[in-house]
Amino acid sequence: MLQGSFVALVTPMHEDGRIDFESLGRLVEYHVDNGTNGIVSVGTTGESSTLGFDEHDEVIRETVRLAAGRLPVVGGTGANNTEEAIRLTRSAKKAGVDACLLVTPYYNKPTQEGLYRHFRKVAEAVDLPQILYNVPGRTACDMQPDTVARLLEVPNIIGLKEAKPDMQRIIDLRRMCGDRLTLFSGDDGTAMEAMLLGAGGDISVTANVAPNQMQRMCAAAVAGDRETAGKINRPLEGLHKALFMESSPIPVKWALHEMGLIPPGIRLPLTPLAEACREPLRQALQAAGVLK
Repeated sequence: MLQGSFVALVTPMHEDGRIDFESLGRLVEYHVDNGTNGIVSVGTTGESSTLGFDEHDEVIRETVRLAAGRLPVVGGTGANNTEEAIRLTRSAKKAGVDACLLVTPYYNKPTQEGLYRHFRKVAEAVDLPQILYNVPGRTACDMQPDTVARLLEVPNIIGLKEAKPDMQRIIDLRRMCGDRLTLFSGDDGTAMEAMLLGAGGDISVTANVAPNQMQRMCAAAVAGDRETAGKINRPLEGLHKALFMESSPIPVKWALHEMGLIPPGIRLPLTPLAEACREPLRQALQAAGVLK
């Protein structure tokens, strides 16, 4: 069962933009050691939009190899071209992922019927558990709960990462989809409340830098323990915000470099974190107890 704190893992890069597979190995071990419940490889935070097809395939394949069955790996395989999404999903299945994560098609702004047909076609083409991903703040496309419910008629569509910070949306999804839907929050700032309302976990940016705290908070929230979840989450609240001072993954990659876990590389059109943002983020990391 996919549940709890899933890290939206960064793709570490050298300063010249080459992928750093040695650092990827360190990150996987870091998450195994800190109790992270699963890894999402090459999602938004993994810079999927700046990787070529071969690189995309290789990072997912290597992440599966490094995890070695110790925690589940979900491959980010979404695209705004249906045939590209099928190609990426087939490759991820061959790599041995436990499931795939498919973002709503971005830029071309499909209708709800278009979304339904897109996701259904991918699911029917690749026999692999599939988690849909709704993040209208990035895609200019908002998949409605009734479209999600309709897609659950497809046997291998099992879940949704809902990144719209709207608790009514979580309530509506739970009411309409019930236990048929594996529901993840995709917004760290509201993830605790979403889990207390019935989401089963969080696909998290914050978990990159505070994996143990996020795992414990998610476990408490999924169990309905508001007091414990709140106690763990409060020191993280500033970090949830600071990690989005600039477009993700800019801040989280800088934070991981500051923690000594990865080199500083990031690919254009993304740029290194602005100087003015560095001290506030450093203070948020210190307040969360992950940086001295």
